[in-house]
Amino acid sequence: MSIASTPIAAGTAGRRITADERKVLTATLVGTTIEWYDFFVYAQAAGLVFGPLFFGPMIQNNPLLAQVVSFATIGLSFLFRPLGAVVCGHMGDRFGRRGVLVMTLVLMGAATALIGLLPTYAQIGAWAPALLIVLRILQGFSAGGEWGGAALMAVEYAPVEKRSLFGAFPQIGTPLGMIIATGALWGLTSMLGKQAMIDWGWRIPFLFSIVLIVVGTVIRRTVEESPVFEAMHRRRKESSAPLRELFRGHSMQILRAALTFVANNAAGYILIAFLISYGLNTLKLPSDKILLVSTLAAACWFVFTLLGGLMGDWIGRVRSFQIGYGIMVLWAVPMWFLIDTGSITLFFVATLGLTAGLGLSYGPQAALFAELFPAKIRYSGVSVSYALGAVLGGAFAPAIAAWIIGTYGESWRIGVYIMVLSIISLVAVSTIRDPRGIDLNVRDLDVRG
Repeated sequence: MSIASTPIAAGTAGRRITADERKVLTATLVGTTIEWYDFFVYAQAAGLVFGPLFFGPMIQNNPLLAQVVSFATIGLSFLFRPLGAVVCGHMGDRFGRRGVLVMTLVLMGAATALIGLLPTYAQIGAWAPALLIVLRILQGFSAGGEWGGAALMAVEYAPVEKRSLFGAFPQIGTPLGMIIATGALWGLTSMLGKQAMIDWGWRIPFLFSIVLIVVGTVIRRTVEESPVFEAMHRRRKESSAPLRELFRGHSMQILRAALTFVANNAAGYILIAFLISYGLNTLKLPSDKILLVSTLAAACWFVFTLLGGLMGDWIGRVRSFQIGYGIMVLWAVPMWFLIDTGSITLFFVATLGLTAGLGLSYGPQAALFAELFPAKIRYSGVSVSYALGAVLGGAFAPAIAAWIIGTYGESWRIGVYIMVLSIISLVAVSTIRDPRGIDLNVRDLDVRG
């Protein structure tokens, strides 16, 4: 069966989005928003409070090291994303997307809520950072399986001419999660004050995850399995040993897809985690203003990501990526000179330019990745590619940025680091022949440039 002949894709030009499609878009958006809220509230707390609370002995003699180690716990979870991608991808390819999405949502939420209950180093000593790291690993495992399932549910339900737009919905869950996470920290810091946040207020955003998980699970359980998986499931003999086939026949495709994501993920985590810490600790800007600017930056990232999804349908996935990475190459260094003025307005202008490049190279990603792999290994393929790109890109980007500042004291060098990664990702995506409109049930796809 060709995807063009299914009810989902047939005769779709110019028609309205159906009720079932809206339900899928809502479920993928809500789910990824909650997942990334959980992930980002940790990343931002790592820059604000985790150094002194969980790595106390190091901060007495070497505050920079404590901050680098705190940021490194962000990267540690990325190392377990590929494992989550492999396990959840295999389950998603064999048993369906929906069940795996619910499982990853619950696992992420449980780990996040437990972080909010953890005793600090002052209370239980070395057990505190050890338990924090274990829960962070669970977050990483969950995130590794989350994105691929959400992306495929959206893209596989989409009309052919709207795949990139539909695929942008799980993508905009990322900036939405950042808006909620940063907004929560900003609101609590404004109400409670900095000291109360350090003492106990930081726990509230983590515990709030319990409410979000209940809402997200209910919504996701209302969604039917994707039509492409159902069609593939009827051809059960084709889905044997998908992992073996993935690595045997598509390893170069995985590497190429991963490299297209490296710069976006690194720059994204500089925005999410490092810039808040840099504004507070280096520039000595007020915490409430920094968190407000970060919230507004996330809103801009949301807009540009949605625009990137639209552009993926209008001019092609690859071209939208190229425009986004072109902006990042040109903006990565100059933005730091604006930030270093100490002006909160110019700080926002700097992040605005960064979010333009981030959004245009993030919106069409779900559609591009989904169209790179045949249906029977698609969940595994997109999940592993995404997880590998995250390891190579954002895993230790905040820690590297903190090390650069501590070693050289010149922020523009961080811009050079991001610019180099952007060039690598730009070259990688330019080697892909745009797969826009390809039959999602094709067994063997060739998208080499």
